Amino acid sequence: MLSITDISIRLAGRLLIDGGTAQIIPGARVGLVGRNGTGKSTLFKAIRGELSLESGAIDLPPRWRVGSLAQEAPDGPESLIEVVLKADLERQSLLDEAETAIDPDRIAEIHTRLADIDAHSAPSRAAAILSGLGFSTADQARPCHEFSGGWRMRVALAATLFAAPDLLLLDEPTNYLDLEGTLWLEDHLANYPRTVIVVSHDRDLLDTSVNQILHLDRGKLALYRGGYSRFEEQRATREMLDAKHAKRQEAERKRLQDFVDRFKAKATKARQAQSRVKMLERMKPVTALVTQDVREISFPAPEKLLSPPIIAVDNVSVGYEPGKAVLNRVTLRIDNDDRIALLGSNGNGKSTLVKLLAGRLTPFAGKVTRAERLSIAYFAQHQLDELDEEGSPYDHVRRLMMDAPETKVRGRVGAIGFSGKAGDTLVKSLSGGEKARLLLGLATFFGPNMIILDEPTNHLDIDSRAALAEAINEFPGAVIMVSHDRYLIDACADQLWVVADRTVTPYDGDLEDYRRAVLSQHGMRVPMRDRQDETMNGARNDRDRDVAPPRPASANEKKKILAAEAEIARITAIIAKIDAALALPDLFQRDPVKAGQLGKARASAAAALQRAEDEWLEASSPQSAG
Repeated sequence: MLSITDISIRLAGRLLIDGGTAQIIPGARVGLVGRNGTGKSTLFKAIRGELSLESGAIDLPPRWRVGSLAQEAPDGPESLIEVVLKADLERQSLLDEAETAIDPDRIAEIHTRLADIDAHSAPSRAAAILSGLGFSTADQARPCHEFSGGWRMRVALAATLFAAPDLLLLDEPTNYLDLEGTLWLEDHLANYPRTVIVVSHDRDLLDTSVNQILHLDRGKLALYRGGYSRFEEQRATREMLDAKHAKRQEAERKRLQDFVDRFKAKATKARQAQSRVKMLERMKPVTALVTQDVREISFPAPEKLLSPPIIAVDNVSVGYEPGKAVLNRVTLRIDNDDRIALLGSNGNGKSTLVKLLAGRLTPFAGKVTRAERLSIAYFAQHQLDELDEEGSPYDHVRRLMMDAPETKVRGRVGAIGFSGKAGDTLVKSLSGGEKARLLLGLATFFGPNMIILDEPTNHLDIDSRAALAEAINEFPGAVIMVSHDRYLIDACADQLWVVADRTVTPYDGDLEDYRRAVLSQHGMRVPMRDRQDETMNGARNDRDRDVAPPRPASANEKKKILAAEAEIARITAIIAKIDAALALPDLFQRDPVKAGQLGKARASAAAALQRAEDEWLEASSPQSAG
C-alpha cells in the first residue's frame, strides 16, 4: 500500500500541501486531479523521493519499483524497439550476464528467472506498445534521433509502460499523443495490472481508465471511489453538506457567543458562561465551500456572416515539396456554422489540411475558393513559444490597439481573462494554461469568421476545457478542431472528418464507433460496457457484415432478460452504497477493519455484477434464441 500520512510540502515559501493523507491500495488505478498550480506534480516528486517533506511521511512497500515518464526525450542511434526493451532493467541485466556467465548453477538461475518474467516475449510486447502509440513496424527499427521531440516523448512513454513498475506515475501522458494514441492509452491503463496514479485533465481518460480519484484541493487530499463523473457527483454532494454544516455551526457559535456576552458578568451564570466558552474553543471550524469558478473563455463574433460556403476545396493536392503531396484529391466545403473535428493519426496530414484551410499552404493542383473578406483565426500549441516572454498580456493587447484609450485596452485585457494586476504579469511568469488563454484571446481578437484550433487543450485544466467547449458552442462562426480530448469533440463537433490514406473523408459514425475501430485495429478487446451497450442499443452495424436479423425472444427468454436486468440494478445499487461508505476520507484511519470488510464486499459485489451481466448478455444474444 502507498501510505501518505499527514504530509505538508512547502515550495518556494508557499504551502502547497497541508496535512494531506491518503491510502492507495495495491492494484488501484487512481486519477490525481486538482486545479493547475495546486501541487499535483510536486506530490509526484515527493512520492519519488525527490522532494523533502516539511512534515508527515510517505511509505511504499519494500521492493516496489516506481516508474514515471522521463523529463527528457530519449535520443541517440539506438532503434526505438531497443530503447524500449532496455527500460526493463532486470531483463537487460540478466541478458547481459547470460552472455558472460560460466557457472552452470548461475546460468540455470538466469534462464529460470528470464522465463519467470516472460523475457522472450518482450520484443513483441514492446512492439505492441509502440504500435499503440503510433509507430509503424518500419518506424520501430529507425534510430531514435531521427524523430522530433514530441515523437521521442512517445518513445519515453512506451519505455515507461513496458517497464511495468509496481507504481506507475504519469503526469499528463496524453500531451504528446493524438486521439488515436490517447484511445489506446486509455485502454492500456484500464488493464494495467499494478498500481497507477495519473495526473490528467482528460475527462474521458479519467472515466475510462481509473477506478479512484484523488482530489488535491486547498492543500488537502481526498480519495473518491469511481471515475471522474462519479467524483463530480460525490464532491458536489459533500460540498453541499459541508456548506449546510458550516451554516449550522455558525448559527450555533453565534448562540453560544451571545450567551457568553450576556451572562459572563453575572455571578449566577458565570459557570454556565465559562462552560460555553470551552464549547466554543472545542468547536472545530468547518471549511465551507469556497467558490472557485473558472474564468470564462469567449470568442468575439464576426461583424457579419458570409455567404456559404466560406471555403470550398475542389480536387486539391497539397504538401511541402513539389511532387511529394501529403494530401491528394481533397474535395470539401465549410459553411458558417460548421463544427468539424479532424480525426486520424499524427503524420497523416491533419496539420497540412488546417494550414491549407488557413491559407498557409498553396495547393499543387486543384482549387481553393474562399469567401470574400474571410477572416481566419489559427491557434496551435507551438505558437505559445512565439509570445513575448518579457511582455505582459497588456503589452500584447496594446500592440493590437495602438490608438485606443487606456480604459478600452484594459477592458479587452480583462475580457480575455487577465483583469487587474494579472494583466501586468510577465508572460514568462504565466502558467501553461494562462499562456494558452492569452494566445486564444490574441488569435481571435478581431472576430474571425472561422477558428482553427490545433490541440488547444494541452495546458488547460478540466474546468477551463469546459469553458472552451462553451465558447466554441456560443461562437456563431465555423470551427475546425484537431484534439485528443474526446470531451471537447463530443461537446462541440457535429461533423467528423478522417485524414488518412493521403485524403480526407467524412466519417459515417460517432466518436464511440471510431474508438471501437481504433481499439480493434490494435487487437485490443472491446470493454464489457461497450459490448453491452452495443447489444442494448442495437448498435451493431450491419453495414460491416451481413447478419441475419435475430428472431424475437420467447416469453421464457424475456423473463430471463428481465430477471437479469433486475439483478444488475440490485447489485449496482449495493455497489453504490459501498462506494459511498468507502468515499469517506478518514475511513482507513478511523476504522481500518471496516474498510477492509467493505473492500472485500465490493469485490464480491463486482464479481456478482459481472456474472449478472454475462447472464443478461447470454439471454439477449441472438444465439440464445436459436
